[in-house]
This record gives sequence, C-alpha cells and structure tokens, in this order.
Amino acid sequence: MPRWLDDEEQHAWLAYRHMTRQLEAHLARRLSGDSGLSMQDYDVLSALTDPPERRLCLKDLGNHLLWSPSRLSHHLDRMQRRGLVSRVECPDGRGNDVVLTARGLDAIVAAAPTHVAAVRAAFIDVVSPEDLAVLGRLSTTVLAGLRSRSG
Repeated sequence: MPRWLDDEEQHAWLAYRHMTRQLEAHLARRLSGDSGLSMQDYDVLSALTDPPERRLCLKDLGNHLLWSPSRLSHHLDRMQRRGLVSRVECPDGRGNDVVLTARGLDAIVAAAPTHVAAVRAAFIDVVSPEDLAVLGRLSTTVLAGLRSRSG
C-alpha cells in the first residue's frame, strides 16, 4: 500500500517542483538572452573550466552532468560546430576527451558575471542566510540518500 503524501508533504513537494521549474526556466531565458548560451552549454563549459588543461574524459563529463552518452554526444556536436569545444583522443588512446577551446573559454568568461548576478537576484538574495544553510544541508542529505540507494 503506498504511503501517500499528507497535505503538508504534498504542499512542500509541489512547491519545490514548481520553484525549480520556474527558476530553471527564468535563469535559462536570462542566460540565453544575455550570452546566447543555453543552460546546457553553460553546464558543459563550466565543467571544463576547472580541470587541468581544461579537458575531461567524455565519460567523466557525462557522469558529471548526469547525461546519457547519446545526449552528450549530440550536444557536443552542436557546441563543436560553434567552436566552443573540441574532441580529441585521450592521451592513453582509450577514448575521447572534451577540450574547452579559446572561444569556449571566452564565452564562459563573458557569460559568468551576468549569470551569477541572475542567480543571486532570483535565488540567493531572496532567501535568508539561515534558509540557505538549511537548503544546503537538505540538499546534501537528499543526495547522500540517493547515492546510498543507487550504490
């Protein structure tokens, strides 16, 4: 027999779902309007800014983004045509790495300040520091629960 959500649980769940959809849509519109990048472009480019030589194994990038190999391949094809990334053979010859190009680096460097300002205006600055801390703990707890169920 299912454990149905009570009214308070239902309200919290639906409010969370509505908030995340609205927030993602708002930030995606802003990012695209300000920089011409999609949220997916931004996710790929930002993932490539931290590693040494600004490159990641294709499989590791897919795991980081939680994207299927097909989705990642198709999106990288589009980004590669725009000169934002390139694919090169891994040093060990066992696959491909995704490399951030100079154009891709320029795009993320130009987009980041306005994107962070949009995140701050739409989310960070409207939530109290106490609620932000609670959200951080809650997110960590939920993620740990998901990891324990999948591993």
